[in-house]
Amino acid sequence: MKSLTDIKSGRPAVIIFIHGGRGAQHRLCELGLLPGERVTVLQNPGAGPVTICVKGSKLSIGHGLAQKIIVREE
Repeated sequence: MKSLTDIKSGRPAVIIFIHGGRGAQHRLCELGLLPGERVTVLQNPGAGPVTICVKGSKLSIGHGLAQKIIVREE
């Protein structure tokens, strides 16, 4: 399995689960990042925030939080 930080820019992925505490899960849920949701990585510089597109919205997520998002690359 890969975390969101392992996905290269321009690649789509599907969220499998969130590996984190209730706070992280709640925050990501508020952003619309739930298991089964399809995301596209727009920018992933390898360090720093990861920019994604989910449900037509662009989001930047800190590297630490993005590491908690486990995905399957499409």
